[in-house]
Amino acid sequence: MCADMVAVRWKDESGVEQEASALLDDISTSGACLNVDSPLPIGTGVVIQYRKGRLEGSVCYCFFREIGYYVGVHFKPATKWSPQQYRPKHLLDLKKLLLRRTGDKLKSVQ
Repeated sequence: MCADMVAVRWKDESGVEQEASALLDDISTSGACLNVDSPLPIGTGVVIQYRKGRLEGSVCYCFFREIGYYVGVHFKPATKWSPQQYRPKHLLDLKKLLLRRTGDKLKSVQ
């Protein structure tokens, strides 16, 4: 889970390039979830641009929930995300959280 603002580009049905801001809600090595204002058709090719790079993929799901559209993007095979490549501003690292909680419990037992 994470949170960061990114730019998203795609071509609409008529081939006109579109661009919008999106909230990056989740990211993994194989894909991402974006929160956007308008729906994107499944299968649409998208480019996610962040501060120093870009990730390419296609829309694999899109649904409306309370504050906007959640769009799942499956990255192209040649595109893989890693925290070393791009670290969203707010990234929940479950491994660190678990280690911290385990360490706190050990301290309280001693």
